[in-house]
Amino acid sequence: MEEEPSTFVSLGLSPKVLKALTEMGFEEPTPIQARTIPMAMTGRDIIGQAQTGTGKTAAFGVPIVERLDPRKNACQALVLTPTRELCIQVAAEVTRIGRYRDVKTLPVYGGQAIERQLRALRHGVHVIIGTPGRMMDHLNRGTIRLDEVATVVLDEADEMLDMGFAEDLEAILGHVPEVRQTMLFSATMPTEILRLARRYLKDPFRVNVSPERLTVPLTTQEYYELRGHDRVDGLSRILDYENIDRAIIFCRTKKGVDELAEALKGRGYLAEAIHGDLNQAQRDRVMKRFRDGAIELLVATDVAARGLDIEGVTHVINYELPQDAESYVHRIGRTGRAGKTGVAITLVHPREYRQIKNIERIVRTRIQRRELPTLQDLVEKEREMLRARLVGVVQEGNLTEYREVIADLLEEYDPVDLAAAGLKLLSQREAPQTPDEPSDWGDTGAENGMVRLFVNVGRAQGVGPAEIVRSLASESGISGKIIGVIDIYDRFTFVEVPREVAGQVLRGWESINGRVVSVEPARRR
Repeated sequence: MEEEPSTFVSLGLSPKVLKALTEMGFEEPTPIQARTIPMAMTGRDIIGQAQTGTGKTAAFGVPIVERLDPRKNACQALVLTPTRELCIQVAAEVTRIGRYRDVKTLPVYGGQAIERQLRALRHGVHVIIGTPGRMMDHLNRGTIRLDEVATVVLDEADEMLDMGFAEDLEAILGHVPEVRQTMLFSATMPTEILRLARRYLKDPFRVNVSPERLTVPLTTQEYYELRGHDRVDGLSRILDYENIDRAIIFCRTKKGVDELAEALKGRGYLAEAIHGDLNQAQRDRVMKRFRDGAIELLVATDVAARGLDIEGVTHVINYELPQDAESYVHRIGRTGRAGKTGVAITLVHPREYRQIKNIERIVRTRIQRRELPTLQDLVEKEREMLRARLVGVVQEGNLTEYREVIADLLEEYDPVDLAAAGLKLLSQREAPQTPDEPSDWGDTGAENGMVRLFVNVGRAQGVGPAEIVRSLASESGISGKIIGVIDIYDRFTFVEVPREVAGQVLRGWESINGRVVSVEPARRR
């Protein structure tokens, strides 16, 4: 059996389409894309059995964009969908695929003012994505011409037949040239679909993609609404509310991974990025830190996370939805392993509800809808943690010397006030100080024997590794050879130095390139 293409480059796509796919977060083709695109690019008819959520929109959208002539101001491709929601979704995706080829698309559906569609038609479109009912309205009015259509796609054909559009489909196809490419996609293949295929498709290439059912029984699946919330802010609320020990956070693009990892670090989380642009040594270093617990959040792309088998991952978070349901299933499989429970969390904007419902249908599992924690929820969560810590201290015992202190104070103060004061002391975070002894440093997220320092300058101030090493060594009096990992971001930098010289560095390092800097230990864990 011929091996399927593993990358979009191997499919022979144009640079403009490859650029668009990269920006959309498509790192490699899904099974239906790998099998369909090469044959569709030759102009052959296609029968694809695949459900929504398998990546089939790009499977026909990419060949459509590649094969049409954007200089020709006429409709060259027609996609028929059963519902307005799918019509809008397909139109948006084809638009993104064709953005660098200047492809003009138009969704045509009922419920939208027909005058708006007429205006777009007068300016000319290359691809029309329409529902059968509204397409018939236009054809009866004479406002849409299909005599130069070279490709027709029937998307979710079984649903269109179930909704009673059989006659409309035949009428619409009667307006399209007989010499054309026809692609039919359907989740099921009942007799009516096969009869339709025999009538309108010539020697079709058949693609059958059955979605895997790999859902993890011990994984709780939830999604959070993001109505009006910034996505990073929403994620931060979830991270603060959930009891997360170790999590993998998925983004669709390498750029998105870098930006999110930097944003999380700026908010004080121990996060690192991993994607295809890292060399093997960098990947190994990040993975070692994640396995050792030096970092709690691993921000990754789908490809970078493939094959990772890490124990103790308590949460998988879909910061962005994947392009297909199979990727979702593989993502959530990173938690809930070895008999342990796990939680899979997905951030969903209202416009993505259809996608999350498709995933539910394919994996045959209910994904629980949750509301983002409010600020009051976070306060209450903090109180619960304080209560738990307080009870834990009581249960440990060994309180004799503290009981003696309290016994003396009870003669002057109310016992409830004393207990509240003790709880306040427990919850207060100490103001930043410069520890004098290595034992006072705590866990700053550095390698064993090292201390991680936060410096308030970064790339935006023209700082690079050479400047960091030169100024740190010269001002602190330490050898540049003993300086550890340096992570430089736009406005701040993390530097690791040996624990025994950390105090010396804090006392002596005051400037970089003549710029006064602030240096302090990274957030304690």
